[in-house]
Amino acid sequence: MNLQIELMIAGIELILSTEIVKVDLAAKSLISAGGETFSYQILIVATGSTVIRLTDFGVEGADAKNIFYLREVDDADKLYEAIKAKKNGKAVVVGGGYIGLELSAVLKLNNIDVTMVYPEPWCMPRLFTAGIAEFYEEYYKNKGVNIIKGTVAVGFTSNSDGEVKEVKLKDGRVLEADIVVVGVGGRPQTALVKGQVEEEKGGIKTDAFFKTNLSDVYAVGDVATFPLKLYGELRRVEHVDHSRKSAEQAVKAIKAAEEGRTVEEYDYLPYFYSRSFDLSWQFYGDNVGDTVLFGDNNPASSKPKFGTYWIKDGKVVGVFLEGGTPEENQAIAKVAKVQPPVADVDQLAKEGLSFASKI
Repeated sequence: MNLQIELMIAGIELILSTEIVKVDLAAKSLISAGGETFSYQILIVATGSTVIRLTDFGVEGADAKNIFYLREVDDADKLYEAIKAKKNGKAVVVGGGYIGLELSAVLKLNNIDVTMVYPEPWCMPRLFTAGIAEFYEEYYKNKGVNIIKGTVAVGFTSNSDGEVKEVKLKDGRVLEADIVVVGVGGRPQTALVKGQVEEEKGGIKTDAFFKTNLSDVYAVGDVATFPLKLYGELRRVEHVDHSRKSAEQAVKAIKAAEEGRTVEEYDYLPYFYSRSFDLSWQFYGDNVGDTVLFGDNNPASSKPKFGTYWIKDGKVVGVFLEGGTPEENQAIAKVAKVQPPVADVDQLAKEGLSFASKI
């Protein structure tokens, strides 16, 4: 059955190819690029994040063809076509986070010569410790991915067709490139409601039901700064897991209010994951405090399995695990939620994953 028909049966009208360019919360109205006006009783802001583009900073040549960013399905389709067209070519990946690591693996698996470039001392610095990052950097090098750290792309040159051909680095190096993928972060898209609702920590401030300071306006996903109950503070979380769960919470709260009921407060456990090559890791909790590395983190191992505990105030508050089974990943999630005390850090290192399995 067609998706739109299914939604209509469920009482949902889906309007495609329509960009909202103005929101008037006082008048409860939305105006599209085509001049249409939509009225609402309750509004859910789910505009997500927009990618940070090098053109935003006036980087020379950053508007060349075959420089890709990933946000929409269309972006992925265009990159896919470029990979097919530039078979056995060269790619430069700008950024060492999720996009950088996952796309470098995809490009390499498609027989593209890959160089990753990022300014930080190690990859995925917002989550990884130096010890965790060392494994992935060595693993990627063993797969043939070239890694250049401590510098940034400052310019691009193009061929006669307007396609990128070189990447200029701040340290003076110049890299050949048929494809460039940029993953240097994103920004929450709050512009449509800016000045009309309360904001905090870069997002739209909400309560535990994702309601803003206006009773008829909710915000979910990347744009919401919400009370993270587990840690007793306001946070903004950029991840698909939270986006789905926050949207579900908001809808439940709206329905409950209509029916005179209440729902439980949002009690979210931060969760991140990634898969690349034949690797798969999961992380739960908070990456603050001291760390304990355990397990087999040899990049040359046939099946590496290792992890890290984060310990704050004598309790485990976060756990990372590479190569875990579904049961083991459930175990580390429980540890991050329960936050068990740690009496002996050295003993914890020796126990490793077995500590999580017995909680």
